[in-house]
Amino acid sequence: MGSRLGPDDVARREAGPDDWLSVVARSAAADAKAPIELLGEYLVFLADAALSGRRPQKRELAAVRRLGGLAAEQGVDANQTVDLYLSAAWRLWEDIPMVVQSRDRDEVRAAAQAVLRVINDAVGALVEGHQAARRQMIRQEESARREFLDDLLRGDADVSRLVQRAEPFGLDLGRSHQVLLAAPAKTSVNVERAALVMERVIVDRFGDRDVLVATKEGMLVVLVPAELGDVVVGVDSSDPAGFTHARLTAHAKSEQWQVAAGRPYPGAYGIARSYEEAREALLLGRRLHLDEHVVQARDLLVYRVLGRDQAALVDLVHALLDPLTQSRGGAEPLLQTLETYFATGAVATETARRLHMSVRTVTYRLAKVKNLTGHDPADPAQRLALHMAVLGARLLDWPAADLPREPLP
Repeated sequence: MGSRLGPDDVARREAGPDDWLSVVARSAAADAKAPIELLGEYLVFLADAALSGRRPQKRELAAVRRLGGLAAEQGVDANQTVDLYLSAAWRLWEDIPMVVQSRDRDEVRAAAQAVLRVINDAVGALVEGHQAARRQMIRQEESARREFLDDLLRGDADVSRLVQRAEPFGLDLGRSHQVLLAAPAKTSVNVERAALVMERVIVDRFGDRDVLVATKEGMLVVLVPAELGDVVVGVDSSDPAGFTHARLTAHAKSEQWQVAAGRPYPGAYGIARSYEEAREALLLGRRLHLDEHVVQARDLLVYRVLGRDQAALVDLVHALLDPLTQSRGGAEPLLQTLETYFATGAVATETARRLHMSVRTVTYRLAKVKNLTGHDPADPAQRLALHMAVLGARLLDWPAADLPREPLP
């Protein structure tokens, strides 16, 4: 009893010479679950190779290369596209005996070699076109992401337009978000690579909705919903900024990062506000010589208050600390001693340990401050004014920079 014919076999037997390749193309497309138009003229010159040994011309391979790009634009995976071409090839080879009468062994071997060469050339061109299109799409996507992020963080674009542009990135601008900024200690750090790492980490852990990772001005920008903070704390016993710093450090232990976190706010303008807070927190952290790995904007509110009235701040620094410039070593050593002394809770021994000097040197410097300014750092009643003046000096970058005569913009 003969074997039972399937629908494809019946179609092939009933098809004429012109319809044979169409049947193969439809079967291959159904098998690979890919659009049939991605085959183009591939089966034609593949059949020519089997029948006459002809190799595809440059224009034919260029057409296949364009089809690879079309597949990428249509969202067809590269593996799926290659499967389509391989499936079409083996189906064509399987049906060749039904079109061509019997051949001797040498002829069959020559036909097989010709077909394999064509498959190699065509698949290579196909993958090359797919990869080129994917690279171009990634560049365009990255460009669109940067432009969207710039408008979002600037906060001066059309809000309704921002809401529409946010949808492809999975952002709901009606929710509350906060912005994290991660700045590397060294300019040699590859921030773009760090962004790719963080994006994978965040998406793997929390999904791709309402999060955005990008780069801006040499910094890593991480946008997360306010609710993510509760999830992170429950999983990692850390806030989102601490979570980000831990993952960045785990990726490259030799690289040092400082992460600043703005507070969460609702809406598109809330994102811009959170970004400004995070950026200001980084700037204040540098000016105040903070060595903390994570800087929270909420913890620096007192410094923002000090900086709001710059005229008063300049007057305070000038009145209390300008006399320190009369010291033989200048104002900086005494200012550093005061800064550390206040940071340790006015403990001279701890101040000496942190500054790597003797307690006697610390007490000598504190006495020098008292003699020059008339304010005793050890006196609680006079300590507050000196402490505020020291913070003001760091905010104004004094004494490295001259005190401004006009308010800064």
